[in-house]
Amino acid sequence: MSFLKAIIIPAVFMTSVMSAQSVLDNVYVRETLPARKPIPYAPLREADVLWKKRVWRIIDLREKINLPLFYPIQGEINGLKSLSNLLYKATTEEVSLRVYSDYPDDFTVEMTPGDVIKRVSKEDSIPMKSQVDPSLDSLNADGTLFYKKIKEEFTPSRVKKFLLKEEWFFDKQRSVLDVRILGICPLYEMEDKEKGDRYLFWVYFPEARKVLANHDVFNRSNPSERRSFDDIFWKRQFSSYIVKEENVYDRTIAEYKKGMDALLEAQKIKDEIIIFEHDLWEF
Repeated sequence: MSFLKAIIIPAVFMTSVMSAQSVLDNVYVRETLPARKPIPYAPLREADVLWKKRVWRIIDLREKINLPLFYPIQGEINGLKSLSNLLYKATTEEVSLRVYSDYPDDFTVEMTPGDVIKRVSKEDSIPMKSQVDPSLDSLNADGTLFYKKIKEEFTPSRVKKFLLKEEWFFDKQRSVLDVRILGICPLYEMEDKEKGDRYLFWVYFPEARKVLANHDVFNRSNPSERRSFDDIFWKRQFSSYIVKEENVYDRTIAEYKKGMDALLEAQKIKDEIIIFEHDLWEF
């Protein structure tokens, strides 16, 4: 009898393990997205560019249309990651993307994964409260205060904005006004919110497209039509506002315009691009 138990119990255990491994949390096996490749850019020569304008714009993830880029706030849920979490893991853990310094933003100063981690992590020590009397601090055997070391790590929810560097141009070969994103930079909210946001690092966007194309975002209208991060940027399905255009002074709009005037200046730059395209086809 004991011999039969020795055979049956391991067999039952192995069967349960195999059945657990074969469980599929879906009605079908997802094969398309993990193997997707980004849509290649159209060939472009210097002689084909009739006009161009370089601008920097902010994507505020708290706007409703941008929420798919912001959630889930912590970790990974049902295979979904936030854009900040995806880029951070791709640059520090998987090391599948190169990162560059926030200044200058011309992708010439490369950073290491350790440099990125140092920018978002911090070690500190705080005095511990006594378990007997919480109003008192804990003491070591020699009478000194007992300090507990704490380590702050990257928090995806503190990235509420992204800075995009992009270039608008008119391709006379295809007769279209096109845009290409050159870089993306997450802005990390400081502990003291009055100090603003910190520029973490730049990622060269054409290199990041492979990673963005293999990770999907939640689609509120139709979850079976899973779109990737690359789809959102390719189709311009996000809201943003311009904070800088290429200029000889290399200054942002905030350096020479304030308040409502800064918003009007950003809208003026945006309108210039639209008007240029409109004038090309006015007969």
